[in-house]
Amino acid sequence: MADINQAEKYVNMTDLNTPVARGGKPAEAKHGDGTPAGKGAPLPEAKLHEFAELLFFAYRDFTKDPDAILKDFGFGRAHHRVVHFVNRHPGLRVADLLEILNITKQSLSRVLKQLIDQGYIEQQAGASDRRERLLFPTARGRALAERLSAPQHVRLMNAIEAAGPGAEAVLRRFLEAMINAEDRPKVSSIMATTPAQTDQGGKGEDS
Repeated sequence: MADINQAEKYVNMTDLNTPVARGGKPAEAKHGDGTPAGKGAPLPEAKLHEFAELLFFAYRDFTKDPDAILKDFGFGRAHHRVVHFVNRHPGLRVADLLEILNITKQSLSRVLKQLIDQGYIEQQAGASDRRERLLFPTARGRALAERLSAPQHVRLMNAIEAAGPGAEAVLRRFLEAMINAEDRPKVSSIMATTPAQTDQGGKGEDS
């Protein structure tokens, strides 16, 4: 399984893609409509380093619990992401999943093959276009997705409650602003789609 775990070396390029103004400082951040994305003086570099480190530690612990579960199955984070999105959006096209995950077709093919062979995901041809490959979670896949998300939901709920009133709205704005501006409409469209629970692909036992 080492090759699949190693295959996923995706790096978020948000910071590298941020336009840099003359003098080496980041250009002013703006909303999609071109208006400035914030008021007041910019944060000092030391504070930005602190937030970067906090993001690192938060993500480390956010992924720690599901990583331990995945290890029992011989899976890695690439499997988690595939199972998550297929479970949330049954009937998702392989082409759309590739775009969401932003990984190579070869990497996705290896992960998908394992999940299909072991009965977590089922692949079907499109009704209108038989060349399309549509992905559905099996009963086993839905059970795994729920098991992986459970500790993360608890951590998120506890953190939002600890942050105090209004934290949910602020957190949403912050996370949306961290996404590359050109990708935000796509992300909004994906998240606006109401996940449909389906009995499609019901083979396999719950794990």
